[in-house]
Amino acid sequence: MLSMKDKVVAITGIGGPDREPFGNGQQIARQFATQGGIIEGSDIDETAGRQTCSQIESEGGRCHLTLGDATKEQEINSWIEGIIARHGKIDVLVNNVGQSERMSPEDVEQSLWQQQFALNLDSAVMASKAAIPHMKANGGGAIVNISSIAGIRHLGKPQIAYNAAKAAMIQYTRSSAILLAKDKVRMNCVLPGLMFTPMVERMAQKYAGGDYEGFVNMRHNQSPSGEMGLAQDVANAVVFLASDEARYITGTELLVDAGVTATIAV
Repeated sequence: MLSMKDKVVAITGIGGPDREPFGNGQQIARQFATQGGIIEGSDIDETAGRQTCSQIESEGGRCHLTLGDATKEQEINSWIEGIIARHGKIDVLVNNVGQSERMSPEDVEQSLWQQQFALNLDSAVMASKAAIPHMKANGGGAIVNISSIAGIRHLGKPQIAYNAAKAAMIQYTRSSAILLAKDKVRMNCVLPGLMFTPMVERMAQKYAGGDYEGFVNMRHNQSPSGEMGLAQDVANAVVFLASDEARYITGTELLVDAGVTATIAV
């Protein structure tokens, strides 16, 4: 089940720390490697990216890191071309990079708004554009985009650019999936909820005045399960959607949120 043996898996934003809590991209890469995938990761942070590759290699997996900015189309294209040069194919693409910035309707700053869309939406669009022709030529493939439940509901934080970009990611995925279906290229979204990742510390600085412990406890309490999810939970969902077992699933969203979006309020 869920075998990725010898499949070439391209993932943006694979970097992460050398200890828990791990980041989503980091754990996604590790899980694909555990299932036998050949990891081709990109990250803007060399140290963080190499930590993930080292973890994978120490566990017997295969990982190649390319340094690059996922918001720069030329760098994305070079990354994809490098993968093709090394392997001749791309079986799976995971568009993982993303980050929220504080923004309310009355303090929208155009350049920051555009930066948020570049990181949270355009990066996935450009990487998919570069990878899709190679997937078609190889008889098909799977693309998994990481959106967020922030794209379908308000989560109590002023982050409207992030909200809008993640909502757009969902509709981009749905529409693209239909256009690609005849070519056996599947595209789906994973919508993580309140996850316990390294990002939480940065969010505590932005939204809770640096009260990390208080922010963590608040997020635990917001979940119907009483605790945040882990990057492993996101990774499990991504690997499933990319697997042959999900061959008849495309153009849809998989929520990984312990039921947060089914509640009345957050």
